Amino acid sequence: MELAIAFVIGFLIGLAGLLWLRGRGMAEQAALAARAEQAERYLDEARRSQAEREALLDKLQTEAAELKAQAARLAAQLEGEQAAAAEKIALLAGAEQKLADAFQALSAEALKSNNQAFLELAKQNLATFQETAKGDLEARRQAVDTLVRPIHEALEKLGLQTQEIERQRTGAYASLTEQVRSLMQAQEGLKQETGRLVRALHRPEVRGRWGEVQLRRVVEMAGMQAHCDFFEQESAEADGRRQRPDMLVKLPGGKSVVLDSKAPIAAFLEAAESESDEARQRHLRQFARHVKEHVQALGAKAYWDQFQPSPEFVVLFLPGEAFFSAALQEDPQLIEYANEHKVILATPTTLLALLKAVYFGWRQENLAENARRISELGKELYERLGVMAGHWSSVGKNLMQATEAYNKATGSLETRVLVSARRFQELQAVTEAKEIVTPVLVESVPRELQAPELVNDPLPPGEGGVAG
Repeated sequence: MELAIAFVIGFLIGLAGLLWLRGRGMAEQAALAARAEQAERYLDEARRSQAEREALLDKLQTEAAELKAQAARLAAQLEGEQAAAAEKIALLAGAEQKLADAFQALSAEALKSNNQAFLELAKQNLATFQETAKGDLEARRQAVDTLVRPIHEALEKLGLQTQEIERQRTGAYASLTEQVRSLMQAQEGLKQETGRLVRALHRPEVRGRWGEVQLRRVVEMAGMQAHCDFFEQESAEADGRRQRPDMLVKLPGGKSVVLDSKAPIAAFLEAAESESDEARQRHLRQFARHVKEHVQALGAKAYWDQFQPSPEFVVLFLPGEAFFSAALQEDPQLIEYANEHKVILATPTTLLALLKAVYFGWRQENLAENARRISELGKELYERLGVMAGHWSSVGKNLMQATEAYNKATGSLETRVLVSARRFQELQAVTEAKEIVTPVLVESVPRELQAPELVNDPLPPGEGGVAG
């Protein structure tokens, strides 16, 4: 006996731990999903920002290349102009030398006298030409500087923007890397918790108990505790076999719906633990086949014949939406097949809707029952008011009779008894006696009932009627 008690206590502690781990795992999974979605949004924003900055960088690089090409063309043009000017200066120098030689050959004396003046004139012309060429070169250099300066400034801005983009990209990727690392760690912890939960659910007794707990939670959320009977030991016998449903849902009108929560989910758990897609698909197909076989077995049990009156169908409860979607994905005709075997597949969501509809029916049934009771109570009260009116009328009549009897007794007392009694006082037969007071006649009469409901069926005098 002590061993059995210890086993039950251990089982309850394990079940409580399992439920706590599952609730914690679901909460952590929801938090991880939210953090993953936020990290994905950050990554998308970083990618869009990076794409915009790369597009701006490409545009600036293209403009810089065009400006560099234009500067190269201007530099080449400037070099050409400088070369042309140098050639002109060289030609002038050669012409000067030739003129000097010619004049010296023609007339040394004439040239001697005029040579100095001619040379001065030639030097002046040469200086003027050099000054003009120097001014042209300075103007061209300033023009080139004017064209190249925006290019230089744009290249400096491009360098600064590139550095800022690189700095922001580095910071964004560092933050994203940290979030992804945290997400992976949390996902690994959730994976371990899920693994422990799956291993625990591999045990048939834990799996069955978990299904019953899920079923009870749905019933509690629907507010149907008063109309749902859980049968953990009760069973029915049909064709020599013992059949035990998990729950009976009572319907208005005395009918009930049988519900079974022993869904075969072992293959689904195997699929959740599979590492390859091929093994996962194989287990999911096996899971869909097991559900189909269980549907066929439930239809063959015909619970509606053992639990009368009952609609001709059985509800098979799958303790999670994932089980239903996985089975339906592998076997799209599963709903039609279950309907042919008079079995309705229900998940927590659809069962909650079904129980809510039944709960609404019970509310309407209770309202109708209350209305019926109010009608009966009103009828009974009306009848009792009639009886009470008869009693009240009898009381009034009796009061009138009592008043008449009182007045007659008073008249007899005054005319016969008191006359003789006062003679004792005249004969001084009594001393120090109080004077006999003459009774007063009662002239008021009881008010008669006027309401038609109270006077239509008055009780006959002398009858008490039926007590209300």
